[in-house]
Amino acid sequence: MKKVLVLNFGSTSTKLALYAEDRQILHKEFHHSSDEMGTPFTLKEIAAARKALILRHLKEQGVDLSRLDAVVGRGGLIRPVAGGTYRINEKMVKDLTDCVYGYHACNLGGILAADIAGELGKPAFTVDPPVIDELTDVARLSGHRDFPRRPLFHALNARAVARRYAGERGLRYDGLGLIVAHMGGGVTVSAHRNGRIVDVNNGLEGEGPYSAERPGALPVLPIVRAVYEGKFGDSYESFRWFFTARCGLISYLGTNDGRVVSLRARQGDADAELAYRGMAYQIAKEIGAMSAALCGEVDAILLTGGFAHDAMFTGWIEEAVSFIAPVSVYPGENEMLALAQGALRVLRGEETALEYS
Repeated sequence: MKKVLVLNFGSTSTKLALYAEDRQILHKEFHHSSDEMGTPFTLKEIAAARKALILRHLKEQGVDLSRLDAVVGRGGLIRPVAGGTYRINEKMVKDLTDCVYGYHACNLGGILAADIAGELGKPAFTVDPPVIDELTDVARLSGHRDFPRRPLFHALNARAVARRYAGERGLRYDGLGLIVAHMGGGVTVSAHRNGRIVDVNNGLEGEGPYSAERPGALPVLPIVRAVYEGKFGDSYESFRWFFTARCGLISYLGTNDGRVVSLRARQGDADAELAYRGMAYQIAKEIGAMSAALCGEVDAILLTGGFAHDAMFTGWIEEAVSFIAPVSVYPGENEMLALAQGALRVLRGEETALEYS
């Protein structure tokens, strides 16, 4: 029986799970405040704090690490690659540690999976990293040759949900046309054609719908003027913080908690309902755009992520897009199981691990 340790990091969260084959036998999620984590300033310091937390919890639960067959981590921001399960090698760890392709907490997934697995003499893997690049050539065009579009999105969950949908119906994922909308702190809507993600909005750098705390596509010239006028401070980091943490619902309503926004809307708060409907409206428009990317050959539209728990919210979207294709809802995320299954496919010899270079 193969055993796999799964690690999944966010900026304020650490998730870990232990799988025996496809069965989850341990799960824990930690939420971190800056005081709790000692406000480390470097990725190295953060990695050390998170590693200590993980190992302490596993020891408390009596987990024998020597019996693991592999460690798998989500992320992170590496060179754009095709989808699949990748063996975490020295080159990947270096790119993640040096933040060559960007800084994000998900970089910890590859770093710590390799670290823990290496100490045990076991392999480390990552599955469908957020930089999966299967875009068609025409989808890369942005409007200026110096700024090509690049995919930064919830690749792991999007593909996991698509595979789940196909499996539940006895269909092959690589024979379907699907649109998957992941709706969480960021929103990304991806077009899947015959097993490849041929188009998707960049959910981190200013494309697509607004979300709980990100702006989606903002008008460029007013933003540039505001930057020159010093509205966002005097550094790129201050602007990046505004752009990724102070936009979307939080800018309209002062909260990024979808549960609070939904409750306010249900209780008659007109501002909350308008902002919440606006987010649903923009997601529906992006789904429409992706249906054009698939030339209308859409078998299903799949709604997932944290906001998919809200039937009122998904109902607004379904009302707008059900003319395109049937809508199915998969609340939450399926990332932990998807990570485990990717590693297990390699361990069972069902799939060959890809090498990062």
